[in-house]
Amino acid sequence: MKLFSLSVLYKGTTKSNLLKAAYDLSSFSFFQKSSVQEFMTFTSDLIVQRSSIGSRASVKEQEYLCHVYVRNDSLGAVVIADGEYPSRVCFTLLDKVLEEFSRQVSSIDWPSGSPDTVHYTALDSYLAKYQNPREADAMSKVQAELDETKIILHNTMESLLERGEKLDDLVQKSEHLGNQSKAFYKTARKQNSCCEVM
Repeated sequence: MKLFSLSVLYKGTTKSNLLKAAYDLSSFSFFQKSSVQEFMTFTSDLIVQRSSIGSRASVKEQEYLCHVYVRNDSLGAVVIADGEYPSRVCFTLLDKVLEEFSRQVSSIDWPSGSPDTVHYTALDSYLAKYQNPREADAMSKVQAELDETKIILHNTMESLLERGEKLDDLVQKSEHLGNQSKAFYKTARKQNSCCEVM
């Protein structure tokens, strides 16, 4: 899972305006980096131009997914990720970036600003922080922990099932089980033994 680009743009009436962008092109060769960056800038610009105000969308381009959010105030953001990266985390990132950007950069600067004139430095840190969606997004982290717990519980149940013969011995030796419980276990064991799958 990887994020490649994070851009903030202003959607004007005839064209969009790139305000700030950050890129992680470490997975590309030195000779590809400038072309890839230009392609990602062009794609982000095009997606914002074609998106309606107040909308969120995901656009697939080859093995990449481009997630866009254009707010009602015409401020938009695009994140380009690989196909495995969770969409929900991308939209959480876009919400955070746009909210913070609109607080730090005056809306007067949006139509005419450029990456050189807009003073907003958090894009690079957001792009780095969100490379691992589990660490960046609390819900993804909780889901990953739940998945691990399921795996651990499943493995524990399998290991108990593999020790079927030893369980019989433990029941016999147990001081905590009364005679009636031991008899119930033996009866249940006999009834279930006729139904075992071969």
